[in-house]
Amino acid sequence: HAVIPPRKNAKMWKPDTPEARARNEAMRSSKYLGRALWRHLTGYHRRSRVETKTHCVKLLGQRLSARGFNRQVAEIQIRAAILNGFTALGIPCTVAVG
Repeated sequence: HAVIPPRKNAKMWKPDTPEARARNEAMRSSKYLGRALWRHLTGYHRRSRVETKTHCVKLLGQRLSARGFNRQVAEIQIRAAILNGFTALGIPCTVAVG
């Protein structure tokens, strides 16, 4: 089942169907725990990060151009190295002060 966070201004649905009951339960737990903790406990944050990284990989090309398996593996490793390089550029360097 997909875990989709309800909107902040979401209203409860009539509990006619299992889907509506699941959504209402997600809303109740989200309001009780807070959105950040709810996302962590349900695994939504991890899923969101995976979807974002998949999007980044696809920006480098929708398909592999290599035909052989070993070359495909090498192509994926190169893409991963490129993404890691881009990620490293965005991570700030912190220094202890005092």
